Amino acid sequence: MKKAFISAAVGALASGLILPAMAADGRIEFHGGIGSTPFASVSGVPAPNDVRGIAPGGRPWVIDKLRAAIRADGSISVKGEGLLLAGGNSIGLPGLPRQVVATLFCGATELNSPAADLDADGNFAIRGTLQGAVPSPCVTPTLLIRNFTANGPGPWFAGGIPEN
Repeated sequence: MKKAFISAAVGALASGLILPAMAADGRIEFHGGIGSTPFASVSGVPAPNDVRGIAPGGRPWVIDKLRAAIRADGSISVKGEGLLLAGGNSIGLPGLPRQVVATLFCGATELNSPAADLDADGNFAIRGTLQGAVPSPCVTPTLLIRNFTANGPGPWFAGGIPEN
């Protein structure tokens, strides 16, 4: 049953059919996370598991805990634990990203957080302000945790589960 729920949540996240997760005060919250997999099955055929046009990390990833809150003024707080590789020779390790960034999508609007360090256990804490104004309402909010490099945000490793 847990696998069915996770599959359904990944499908909803990937298709953008998630209902708005905005509180009456405009706050958007995510409780729980889903790790990325490089491919999704579309009618039984493997296809890239892109979300909102963003490619996943090259290997499967898991995240143990994820909690995020975004306020109407753009302030963001994200705490993640156990963002680790779920396959390959580095299974159970945090892999290559040394910094992560949170990206909030509201419809076609893409807003990035400041970067945060990823520790040896795959834990991180992001605090700061999103780069841009949060639309009101935030239509189909999607939160992705992405690799951060000198070139900016890269592939996604985990997605947030909206709190309704």
